[in-house]
Amino acid sequence: MSKLTPLELRSALTLACVISLRLFGLFLIMPVFSLYAKAMPGATAFMIGFALGVYGLGQIVLQIPLGLLSDRIGRKPAITLGLVLFAIGGVIAAMAHSLTGIAIGRAVQGMGAVAGAGIALAADLTADENRGKVMGIIGVSIGAAFLLALVLGPPLEAIRGLPGLFAATSILALLSLLLLWLIVPTPVQARAPAAAGVAQVLEMLADRRLLVLNGSVFFLHAMLTASFVGLPLVLAGSLHLPVNRHWELYLPVMLLAALVMGGSLRHMREVAQSLRVVMVCVVAMGLALLGFALSGTHLLVFGLLAAVFFSGFNLLEAALPSLVSRLAPLHLRGAALGAYSTSQFAGAFVGGTLGGIALGRFGPHGIFAGAAVLTLLWLPLLVSGSRRIVDGSLMADASA
Repeated sequence: MSKLTPLELRSALTLACVISLRLFGLFLIMPVFSLYAKAMPGATAFMIGFALGVYGLGQIVLQIPLGLLSDRIGRKPAITLGLVLFAIGGVIAAMAHSLTGIAIGRAVQGMGAVAGAGIALAADLTADENRGKVMGIIGVSIGAAFLLALVLGPPLEAIRGLPGLFAATSILALLSLLLLWLIVPTPVQARAPAAAGVAQVLEMLADRRLLVLNGSVFFLHAMLTASFVGLPLVLAGSLHLPVNRHWELYLPVMLLAALVMGGSLRHMREVAQSLRVVMVCVVAMGLALLGFALSGTHLLVFGLLAAVFFSGFNLLEAALPSLVSRLAPLHLRGAALGAYSTSQFAGAFVGGTLGGIALGRFGPHGIFAGAAVLTLLWLPLLVSGSRRIVDGSLMADASA
């Protein structure tokens, strides 16, 4: 098995910092948002879920254009534009005095759609045989950002309130910008060897192998965002865990999830291996969500189910973009990963909105049951597309 070169290791670590700093700011809101928003004047269950997931709507608008732009002008300039928009959105949300104002700020944050271009930059800087490991490093950093955000979000909100957390997201975006230009290497091939035409982009978007992966990340983030409409409310309500002690559940859960991910990376070297891991994760996450809905007041059971859920989430966050980067043509990699990220944040928007609706009609536990049902749609898509993906990876490897 080949090792990462010094340049690949530097690229992986610094890009992991850039991506995880931005996502840390985004995740920082999630463990406290539902509780804070519920206390705002005129708050409704629908608006709570909508405001939490609306950043995905902003991502839908600009993710593919910024990914395609990164193919033409280079990854770093496109990522810079996205980080600036993200910082502006954080300021708008921090200054808002209503859920509507927060939703507007979150939507502008979402327009800072740098995920596709960032993953494409990581792919540009690494050899194909090492890409899974680089995506694994980035995935671990995202898991670490998730862990820190879940642990630090509640106590920081108690000190500075939700406006303070939104202000922190803007500061972290600017720190990411400094790292991007000062430390992250610039690829030798700064732009695509040939400008992609509209017909080529449309053909890539219609590729049924990529559609399976895009559908997978849609379901993944729909389930995650819907869950976070209900998780803070269940922890504080049914499980009687005060918000400033939520970290006591999240810390061991996320540490265990990180260990599971680290031990599973060796099973994700090949496309077929990665797909098997993906299927196991989907089943495990669905069962964990169903367990959330049925766990009642048993905190220990809830914690074990959460460890299963977040282990699956972390593994999928590493496996899915690696598969996309292997299948996409080189000169369309940014656009392909932009489409992937568009699907990801479309899922976040749909999940947040449906989570809000489910909260109003069925209560917090009904959210988890509804999210579990999504796996019944996800698994058939994945099973039917797996053989096509494995066969397509051979063609992508030959043309890379």
